[in-house]
Amino acid sequence: MNRSAIDWDALVDAATDARSNAYVPYSTFPVGAAILTGSGRIVVGCNVENASFGLCICAERVAVDTMVASGEREIRAIAVVTGAPSPTPPCGMCRQVLAEFAQDIPIHLASTVPGTMARTTSLAKLLPDAFRGDMLPSHEGGAS
Repeated sequence: MNRSAIDWDALVDAATDARSNAYVPYSTFPVGAAILTGSGRIVVGCNVENASFGLCICAERVAVDTMVASGEREIRAIAVVTGAPSPTPPCGMCRQVLAEFAQDIPIHLASTVPGTMARTTSLAKLLPDAFRGDMLPSHEGGAS
C-alpha cells in the first residue's frame, strides 16, 4: 500500500475527537482510534471502561466493531491517539482483532502531549505470525 496516500492528519484528528468521548473513570487513560476503511470512510472508536475490568473495550476494537456494523470489512490504516508521553501501540488483543481484517496495515501512533513525535509502524511488525482464519481446519470434510 502507498502510505503517502493516507491522510494521517485527518485520521489523527478523528481519533483525537473520538478520544474526547472515552469513558475512563478507572484508568483515566482516554484513547481514540480512527480506521480508514477499504472504501475510504473513516470510522472511530474510543475506549469504554467498566467496573468489571474484564468488560472494558479498547478504542481500536470499538472502531473495528463500528466498521463492521456499518458494513465495512477492510482496514486500510489506523491511527491511535493517547495522552501518553510517548506513542502507545495497540494491545495484543487489539492487534489480533485488526489481523482479522487486514494482513498488514500501517498503524500511526500519536500523542496529545506537546512535542511528542508521532510514529508509524505496521501490523506485521507489531504482530508477526498472526493467527488467521485460514489456519483453521476446514469443516467441510468433517475435520475438527
